[in-house]
Amino acid sequence: MKIYLVTGNKHKVGEISALAGNDWTIVPITSVINNKIEIEEKGDSFLQNALIKVESFKHLKIPLIADDSGLEIDALGGFPGIKSARFMDGYPYTERMEELLTRLESEENRKARFKCAAVYYHPTGVVLAAEGVVEGTIAFEIRGARGFGYDPIFVPEGYNMTFGELGEEVKSTISHRATAFKKLFSLLRLFFSSTNTTGHHRS
Repeated sequence: MKIYLVTGNKHKVGEISALAGNDWTIVPITSVINNKIEIEEKGDSFLQNALIKVESFKHLKIPLIADDSGLEIDALGGFPGIKSARFMDGYPYTERMEELLTRLESEENRKARFKCAAVYYHPTGVVLAAEGVVEGTIAFEIRGARGFGYDPIFVPEGYNMTFGELGEEVKSTISHRATAFKKLFSLLRLFFSSTNTTGHHRS
């Protein structure tokens, strides 16, 4: 069963495909539209932004999933939050992380969290949603080269290594995105079993 992921991020495609297991085949929406994805994420929450993403392509009448996620840093008032992907847009994440670390230089409070909202859209109009959170702290330096985004500065609760050091094997069990999509895929199984809706897209 194919589900089309609204993203241009190849790392995200791989991560979500691993979470989907053998039940679904996650296909990037770019394989259908053959264009760069340009969506104005003007929502006030991660959930609203995820909904905006699927609604932008619902005219295709195919099963869609999307997510929006970000890093909230307590000492910065929750920044960058829903602006995580757009903060210093155009700059490499190394420079974005260095800027955040600079802003935190005099801060003892390093508490932070990653949040993710994941949404599924079925061509019949049914929408399912789930959210995930992982608490942690901000490291004092960039550590590790695994993962993507802000992973190398985030230390999840209960660990002394960043997501950038831990790698996918651990991240796929505890991350905000893993939690959100595991919940979403559980909802999908219930949805399909209760309605006998296959969700298959025939091309």
